[in-house]
Amino acid sequence: MTDKKISTEENILEIAREVFIQNGYDGTSMQMIADAAGINKSLLHYYYRSKEKLFGRIFSKVFGQFVPQLGVVFMSDMSIEEKIYAFTEQYIDVFIENPLVPIFVMQELSKNPQHLVGLIREAGINPEIMIESISKALEKEDMQLKDPRHFLVNMIGLCVFPFAARPLTQRMIFNNDEDAYHNFLLERKKEVPEFIINAIKKG
Repeated sequence: MTDKKISTEENILEIAREVFIQNGYDGTSMQMIADAAGINKSLLHYYYRSKEKLFGRIFSKVFGQFVPQLGVVFMSDMSIEEKIYAFTEQYIDVFIENPLVPIFVMQELSKNPQHLVGLIREAGINPEIMIESISKALEKEDMQLKDPRHFLVNMIGLCVFPFAARPLTQRMIFNNDEDAYHNFLLERKKEVPEFIINAIKKG
């Protein structure tokens, strides 16, 4: 593959990501992406045959950058509290930068959950080893929550839900004030770890 082709593909991906963020998945068309990239629709289809495949490529790229970092966090020698803060901050930062990813994850879970499992393993994450590492950390620090699966699902859920449910919560709770909701998401980088740590501490 030539450098020019790689450059063109990467440029399309970045522009498409911005168009998806501005208009949402359903509100974006291949023609809109082609117009924003300054290319014709035929060339766009040459590189990416469909909107779904293009969005899937964007998702895989983001996912591939994000997941290995989480593996490093959970396999590190940090305390469980440090891991919770690091995990939450990285998760929320990535989703603020890529707000459509959680929605795409929900779609993939309903259509092809094995695809997500494959992406996780391709990124170098072994869920069994990660869960075992979390279990040892919880036991070592004498936390109340002994089952690491509850711990992991609780943490992921608290991070993901505000993004996955943003169309509802931003309108219902924040009167569709985008700035207020953005600040709320930033605050969760502190609120979520504190909530989890207080929930699993003994005494």
